[in-house]
Amino acid sequence: MIRRRLLSLAVLELVNIPLFAFALFGVLGAPASPANLAGFGVFALLLAEGSAYWWLKLRQTAGGGRTPAGMAVFRVLRWINVALFALTGALVAVALVEGEQWTRAAVGVALGLFAILEHVNYFHVQLMHDIRADLRRLLRTRRPRRSHLARDLARTARRP
Repeated sequence: MIRRRLLSLAVLELVNIPLFAFALFGVLGAPASPANLAGFGVFALLLAEGSAYWWLKLRQTAGGGRTPAGMAVFRVLRWINVALFALTGALVAVALVEGEQWTRAAVGVALGLFAILEHVNYFHVQLMHDIRADLRRLLRTRRPRRSHLARDLARTARRP
């Protein structure tokens, strides 16, 4: 069951990247403005990071390791993401100051905010509660739980 869940998370995070691109830019016709592309870029990057983590977690469970491989990379990505959020925000602000219509930047702003939520969900606390066990735990404790990646990062930080 756990392996199937991890595989599902790994695959769906990757599938969501082209799916969102098609839905937003193709079906809904959002303009490919610099603000929208920057927001989509940081959003896609976060989904790719999440997918990579779930693939590594799947491999760890198959091999019986204590933590997934690559935690040092995720430790660096945690800070790179914050810099990218600031850069994306600056790019959107510059576009708006230079006369970009709000409606041409709204998708980028929304995707940038969604990327920040994904970052929190992966690197800090679990925001997504899509299975009954997660919902029951949230209702019972009335507080979010540390994300799997945050726990794995903490385990590797304590290693000698």
